[in-house]
Amino acid sequence: MENGNAYPKGAPCWYELATSDQAAGKHFYEQVFGWEVVDSPMGPGQYYTMFKLKGRDAGAAYTLMPDMVKQGVPPHWAVYFATPNADECAAKVTELGGAVIQPPFDVMEHGRMAVCKDPGGAVFSIWQPKAHTGATAVNEMNTVGWSELATWDATQARDFYAGLFGWETKGSANMPTYIEFSAGGRPRGGILPMDDQWKGVPSHWGIYMTVEDCDKTAAKIKELGGAVRHGPFDAPGAGRIAVCADPQGAGFSIIKLSSPMV
Repeated sequence: MENGNAYPKGAPCWYELATSDQAAGKHFYEQVFGWEVVDSPMGPGQYYTMFKLKGRDAGAAYTLMPDMVKQGVPPHWAVYFATPNADECAAKVTELGGAVIQPPFDVMEHGRMAVCKDPGGAVFSIWQPKAHTGATAVNEMNTVGWSELATWDATQARDFYAGLFGWETKGSANMPTYIEFSAGGRPRGGILPMDDQWKGVPSHWGIYMTVEDCDKTAAKIKELGGAVRHGPFDAPGAGRIAVCADPQGAGFSIIKLSSPMV
């Protein structure tokens, strides 16, 4: 939610951890980012965890379903994008060359969603809000501040998402091949072209958590059983970054911004 209003079309609005060990995941993120956890029953032996910062929603977690595990779906952070109409948006995904993995369905009184795949194979979800508009703790310390698509075909991805959500896109002044996207008149994330160093990695969406001190947070992640896969390193014009994973293998990045958030 932004300034009390629902997210504009095409803005990342919710972040959800699918994990193999929900209890361990809760402990890890509580310790790293200071999040509080609130569990709600989902069914026999299942519950949905809301991650909160000072009482506001920062994201959520659930345990991977058995069918997802059988299909080889690893622990991961999923990104949801706001849409005023999930059914129309899902139909457009197909028209633009993507695929609908899970057709639109109602999530009780909270909203309506679908799980989709872009033409490059990256999975994302769309969210039509009802009672739940999305994250209310975002773009501040210890919350998600940036969403990023790592893809093997950045031009194809830019055209697909611009067609689907009406994104405005531009190149990055500090990284010529990087594409920044905006929704609702403000930057929301980027598209990162993958190269040979990513060999074997499929296109995927990821998130950046904003932190006070990248090096100290990276050290804490390792101390708690997570991994630092790359960095910390300085990214000119952006800040100091580390590419990390939690103990179950779900990837995310952390960033100490070089300039204050606006």
